[in-house]
Amino acid sequence: MDDKNVLTRINGLVEEEHELRQQLSQGKISSTEEHERLKDLEEALDQCWDLLRRRRAAREVGNDPEVEKAHSVSEVENYIQ
Repeated sequence: MDDKNVLTRINGLVEEEHELRQQLSQGKISSTEEHERLKDLEEALDQCWDLLRRRRAAREVGNDPEVEKAHSVSEVENYIQ
């Protein structure tokens, strides 16, 4: 997955997040449904942003960004900030 594909995926996830919030405000889904799906979206977004940062870092130091692969949700979510 190249940077453009990662950014396209990020944009799609953000769009889906906005749609969920709109569906909730229109009463089409429950807050429980929204929260469950938002959790999944946030984890996927974190994975995408992490991958994009690692690809850019690899490129900056002269390494091949294609070697970088998405880390698991548990790994990305447990990074120490």
